Amino acid sequence: MAEAHSAVAFSFTVTHEGVDVNVNHDAIWAVWNSGVHSWKKRLGKAKNKVKAGTYPGSPSSWLFVAVIILAIRLADHDPSFGIIGFLQKYIPGLGSEGVGLYISCLLFSTLLWLAIILSLKYTLKVLLMYHGWMYEGRGPVSFPTRAWGLLIRMFGGRKPMLNSYQASLPKLFVPAVSDTISRYLLSVRPIYDDEKIARLTKLAHEFQSGLGKKLQRYLILKSWWATNYVSDWWEEYVYLRGRSPIMVNSNYYGVDAVLMHPTTNAAARAANVTYAMLQYRRELDREELNPILLNKTVPLCSAQYERQFNTTRIPGIETDRLVHLPDSKHVAVYHKGRFFKVYIHFKGQHLKPCELEKSFQKILDDTNPPVDGEELIPALTGGDRVPWAQARMEYFSKGKNKASLDAIEKAAFFVTFDDKEQNFVKGDQNTFDTYAQTMLHGNGSNRWFDKSFNLVVCPNGRIGFNAEHSWADAPIMAHLWEFAVTDDHNLFGYTEDGHTKGEAVNTPNPVRLEWDLAPECKKVIASSYQTCLRLISDVDLHFLMHDAFGKGLMKECKTSPDAFIQMALQLAYYRTSNKFSLTYESSMTRLFREGRTETVRPCTIESCAFVRAMEDPSVPRAEVLKHFKAATERHQQGYRDAMTGNGIDRHLFCLYVVSKYLEIEDPFLSEVLSEPWRLSTSQTPHSQTDKLELTKYPNRISGGGGFGPVADDGYGVSYIIAGEDVLFFHISCKKSCPTTSSEKFANAICKALADIKDLCLKK
Repeated sequence: MAEAHSAVAFSFTVTHEGVDVNVNHDAIWAVWNSGVHSWKKRLGKAKNKVKAGTYPGSPSSWLFVAVIILAIRLADHDPSFGIIGFLQKYIPGLGSEGVGLYISCLLFSTLLWLAIILSLKYTLKVLLMYHGWMYEGRGPVSFPTRAWGLLIRMFGGRKPMLNSYQASLPKLFVPAVSDTISRYLLSVRPIYDDEKIARLTKLAHEFQSGLGKKLQRYLILKSWWATNYVSDWWEEYVYLRGRSPIMVNSNYYGVDAVLMHPTTNAAARAANVTYAMLQYRRELDREELNPILLNKTVPLCSAQYERQFNTTRIPGIETDRLVHLPDSKHVAVYHKGRFFKVYIHFKGQHLKPCELEKSFQKILDDTNPPVDGEELIPALTGGDRVPWAQARMEYFSKGKNKASLDAIEKAAFFVTFDDKEQNFVKGDQNTFDTYAQTMLHGNGSNRWFDKSFNLVVCPNGRIGFNAEHSWADAPIMAHLWEFAVTDDHNLFGYTEDGHTKGEAVNTPNPVRLEWDLAPECKKVIASSYQTCLRLISDVDLHFLMHDAFGKGLMKECKTSPDAFIQMALQLAYYRTSNKFSLTYESSMTRLFREGRTETVRPCTIESCAFVRAMEDPSVPRAEVLKHFKAATERHQQGYRDAMTGNGIDRHLFCLYVVSKYLEIEDPFLSEVLSEPWRLSTSQTPHSQTDKLELTKYPNRISGGGGFGPVADDGYGVSYIIAGEDVLFFHISCKKSCPTTSSEKFANAICKALADIKDLCLKK
């Protein structure tokens, strides 16, 4: 209870001699510093809102406008065409020629300045609605795109903050139902037989001419009213309303830099990376992170960054909810079944890496055992959502359990120190697979799957992360990971014996969290743990490092690297399954405000024609190459359509949600939304910061990350194009399916990549 005593700012006793008051000056000073810190953050956010609200102008431009207007007016010219005189005449107290004139000039200057700011903002918004630049082929750029680029540079502003472009981003528009249906029918043509295509076509046309019109009107109305007509429903119905476990099924993971191992000291590595993440959070709060610009010109929406830290998913009976706090001054730590609260502030200052290392090392050196049942508590977050929601209300709503749960849920993020070492040993595939499996699910009871993300630290200093999916998509987490892992090595570094640099002074001790678990509560925990173990036992995960060639060779083929890989995946899937299947590739819609993702459908008529030609030895090489070029161009077209709001699946999804609100069952929407994605793919981005110099330090690239299988009889494939010479693939499926094997599919991918390389470059 020492922490509780030290938290009391003052105490008093009443005696016959009067009242004796004892003031704890350290506690009072801590309260004062906390208040100052809070107000500084509020003022900083208010200042940033003003800056972002006036972008692409600036608050200081008001003074320039005011001085010019006042100077012209004092020179006996009226730049306002009578407005200044009107203000003097009709606003009480401004009739005099002295002070009244000055105030009237300032009022007019303010109105003029606001009009200029709004004009600049809406001009930029109109310019950002143009997407023709994405469809430019290789070769000379068209005049409209050149003119657009010049105007963007003129009106795009200077030195933007993270959220400067938010108000200028266009809204995601609602496509015409006829266009979406046409694209859908075209996308499924190579997959289904003629009979099913005819039936789907009939259902689609009936929907288009009937119910579709009514549902579309609701969507258009929502698009006028809401910032984004998709994102809130996507978050709620795809993520938060799911009642099945989020471990494996929803959460995703990332791994360490494969070719670099800066230290084997777990406490030191955790300290450096935690400090780097907190520095990132500081830049995030101050909006000092640079917004991501495509081609250094077109901004992407930054809305998803808001809930990266201090965020937890709270379970509910029917739906979960996300709780985000404006700040947090501690991280939650799990080690050998015990929970700790580690402060990241001390006396108004962030703890330095060496001080964080000292705190983490105290936890690693602590030999006290967990209380009965404590070790398995995190399994509640990995099991089914309803039992966790019920247990949270019944057993974690008061006393010690509530206090400890609050410490976890209100933490900046969750740090878990694993018991088993992990490493990447080239030539030993098992080490790669085990590493990925550890980051995806751990042992089922050593990750707090509800936190926005878990930093996972192995005893030999290797690291990774596990992230909850509802608050944002993988590129946001990849941005943080690239920032932290790069600064860990480039900026902070380690001493020769593997410790963090610097000398630690007095640091606050970690606080052990206490639990009082009733027998009934332990039964619920044990049941959730068994659910986690069943999920884990069914995961077949393969982490492939493909170093035969990478992006450099693909560019020699004059093909988009993503399209090259997607065609290889189509070829590999056909060879292992002897059929084509619906394929999901995630694309972002962050060209629009609050945009998240859209689906690209890589299995097209052109890709199937290429695969069939590739597998037919009688087809001449030139003909196969022609099919390959057509397939990759069609894929790029589909990717551009998805990014620019002309996708298929999000529109159909929202139409389906409206139909459910209206309690109307439609056979077309029901069938479309129930089609399984047997091949689900995603590319992990990199170089989202200016810190990662892959040409100079190619070994510093992360191995990317992955996710669990989406379909019972399908594959989940995540890949990262790691520089010029290396590709990483994370391939998952279910062991219970007799027709899938992650290792077999990985070998098929390698063979497909090599065959396409030979096709493109063999003379």
